[in-house]
Order: sequence, then structure tokens, then C-alpha cells
Amino acid sequence: MSQTKFPWIRTAAIGIAAVTAPLAAGVVYSNVAVDHAVPLHPAIEATRRRLRSARAGEISYYADEHAHGHPLVLVHSVNAAASAYEMRPLFERFRGQRPVYALDLPGFGFSERSDRVYSPMLYTSALLDLLEAIRERGEVADVVALSLGSEFAARAALRRPELVHSLALISPTGLTARAQMNRSERASTNETGDRLYRLFRVPLWSQAFYDLLASRPSIRYFLKMSFVGEPDHDLLDYAYATAHQPGARFAPLAFISGRLFSPDIREAVYERLAIPVLALYDRDAFVRFDMLPNVLERNPNWRSTRLIPSKGLPQFELLDNTASALVTFWQEVGAGQPSSAPPRA
Repeated sequence: MSQTKFPWIRTAAIGIAAVTAPLAAGVVYSNVAVDHAVPLHPAIEATRRRLRSARAGEISYYADEHAHGHPLVLVHSVNAAASAYEMRPLFERFRGQRPVYALDLPGFGFSERSDRVYSPMLYTSALLDLLEAIRERGEVADVVALSLGSEFAARAALRRPELVHSLALISPTGLTARAQMNRSERASTNETGDRLYRLFRVPLWSQAFYDLLASRPSIRYFLKMSFVGEPDHDLLDYAYATAHQPGARFAPLAFISGRLFSPDIREAVYERLAIPVLALYDRDAFVRFDMLPNVLERNPNWRSTRLIPSKGLPQFELLDNTASALVTFWQEVGAGQPSSAPPRA
């Protein structure tokens, strides 16, 4: 069989080799050279507790209860290397002034990272279980959520408004203007996400693909997009460590396939909230806020503060401004005042 008679065979072989060689190299590198059990210390120097959720499994959260008043619950975002560390600056700022809690969402930090179906309802259930546990100890909580965590917090507040006194959303997803989709188009979008998820989860390359996303250069690249200046070095280090744990890939792969977003979150959830809501925003490389003016106009319980200049993580670069905006909001809605009672023993 000569090359002149069947030239396409050689061309096809070269093409296959060009595709499979890097893939094979990545799989080998992932299995041999990448440590998937990097030592992980607590994201916050505070008491770390565990809560068993009937739906979300074992949930880990940090608590500082050395003050009285409305509890403050902090909810981090979802990405390839997320954890409660993202909310650490706010935890440190308000601890001692009121009870403060920060959870690791399912699939992240010290919470359960099992191979299961990750969905908006799973995350909502985890947050609701924590809010119920906090409510049993005292007062209703104020919740501050970041990015996609805003959607889960809003769902929790809509489902159980008696557990949430107010809601502050930092750079929330779900406010980007989009074309209206009919039922068939929505089904097609969901089907595409499911196909991507199945592709990402193929055992042969699933871990190698995630290792690429969670490499130190990749994490730094994406963090750089969320900082006006240089990314916080300690956040970068912690993101790398938390992304290199057993089972770390399962939740992020659901995220990048689009399965954790709710296209109708604004209409179905945000605009149905009756509790006070604050949106904190400026610029964000991953989301826009086109519909925020409409939401503010139609919903008197919503208000907003622009934190300039920031790009999605103002609690790191503009902590004073962020904390001041939150305190002003809580004063307006009658919560978040520093306690005059003595700290708990």
C-alpha cells in the first residue's frame, strides 16, 4: 500500500497523532507529576464545624460566635478553585461585632467532594440547612454572597424567607441581558450543557483536564481578571491547595459545563424576593449588570452600591468601602449593629 495511492492515510495518521499525543502526555503528567492531596489548612482561623445535610452530605463551615446580634452568613462563589477563603476578609472584619459564619459549599474546601450530581438545588439545600442550624441558636441571619453564590443564597431566601433577614450580593450573576428563549431553545441549551458535562467527566481525561484548569498559572490568570491590581498572593496559594484535593474536580466540572447557572434566576427568584437586597458591583470580567437598573426600578426592596474601582472581588481590594456599604445597608434595614452585650464565654 503506497503513500501515493492512499495519501489520505498518512494525513489522517498525522492528524490523529497531533490530537492524541498532547492528550496522552497530559494524562500521564496528571497521573505521575501532579499531587492531588496537597496539605490544606483551614481557610479562616476560627472554629470549624461540620453539619450533616440530608441532601448535600457533610458540610464544613467556620464560626465565630463571640458577639450577639443578627448572625452574618458568608457564601463564596463557584469556580475551579473556590472556597470560604474568598470571604475571609469580611469574616475577619466583622468577627467580634456579631456572630459570623462562612461555609464551604458542597464540593469545595472541607465539605464533601463526592462524585454526585451537583445542581443549584444541592447548593440551596446546603445553605438552608446551615441557616436552620443557626436559627435554632438565636436570631435570623443576614447573608452576604459572592458571584454565583448569590443565586443559591437568593433561592434559599425565597424558599425560606423566615431564615434570612437581608441579602447582600457581591458581583451577582444573573443580571446580564440576554435574548429570550422559548421552551425548545432552553431545552437545547440544557442538552448542550449535559453533553459538555459528560465529555468533561470521561475518566480517561477528566482529571488531566481539570488539572490544566487548576494549575497555578491558570488560577493566577483567572484571578488576575478579578483584581484591578495584582491578585492576592495568599488567595492564590489557597486556591491552588484547595483545587488539589481528592474529588476536587467534580463540582467545578459541573460549573464549567453551565449546569449550576439558572437562566431565569432574575425573573424566577431575584424579582420575587420580599426581603431587603443590596447589590454591590462595578466591573466584572465574567458577568455584566445590564438588568440591574430594571430590577432596582421594579423592586423597591432592592438597592445598589457601586464599588469603584473593582472587578469582582472588592472585599480584597476595597475592604473598607465594601464593609462600609454593608454596614450602611444593615443600618437601613435594622440589622448588623455591633452588639452592646458582653461576648459569649
